[in-house]
Amino acid sequence: MSSWIYLLLAIIFEVAGTTAMKLSEGFSKLGPSIAMTIFYLASLGALTLALKKIDVSVAYAIWAGVGTTLVAIIGIVYFKEEISTLKILSIAFIIIGVVGLHLANRA
Repeated sequence: MSSWIYLLLAIIFEVAGTTAMKLSEGFSKLGPSIAMTIFYLASLGALTLALKKIDVSVAYAIWAGVGTTLVAIIGIVYFKEEISTLKILSIAFIIIGVVGLHLANRA
């Protein structure tokens, strides 16, 4: 399997784990707490496999940046978190930074 597919899976599992963390309400709900643990373990496993072929600086930046962006979107849409211009600009800068690291790796 391609390292990029592993990285994509790592991001999906990390976002699911963070969403489950919110739903666990501070470990007070068993199902989401167990799901969080499973998703984070799966995420780290997939990220480890992605690092076999992708530079750690690029893989981690993409994993963290895309994950952060997706979690912010889920927070706004699903958990009805407040949205502001500063929040949107900050997310845009995260995306720009991730793209910049990826492009710098190709240069």
